[in-house]
Amino acid sequence: MEKEKLIKSSEIIGGSGLESSLIQLIQDHNLTTIKTREQTDKAKKNALKSAIRVSDLLVDTVNGGVQETFVNQKRIEHEIRALTATTIKFTKQTDQWLTASHAINSALKEIGDFENWMKTMDYDCKIINAAIRNIYKP
Repeated sequence: MEKEKLIKSSEIIGGSGLESSLIQLIQDHNLTTIKTREQTDKAKKNALKSAIRVSDLLVDTVNGGVQETFVNQKRIEHEIRALTATTIKFTKQTDQWLTASHAINSALKEIGDFENWMKTMDYDCKIINAAIRNIYKP
């Protein structure tokens, strides 16, 4: 829009000599300034678009990593629950085995005690038998 005003004003003035040359230089300078400003604005817009694009890509990258981490965390929590359940099951089974092995040990002790009692009884019976034979021996 400013370009058009400058172009129209240069057509209107249309004088000659030094004054017209100076006016032409000023108008050329103004046109160059306007073009430079437009290029700068365009470059700013492009830089802003690029920065927004980079920002979006970074956010997507970070969000992708966060999402993957979240999925891994849920999977690990599921595995922990499964392992906890399995551990509880094995703990109960181990307790049952310990109870059974203590029962077997107690039974073996009782068998050993019974065997010892039987040997003692056998020895006592032999002594009593020998004593009775000695008493009734002619």
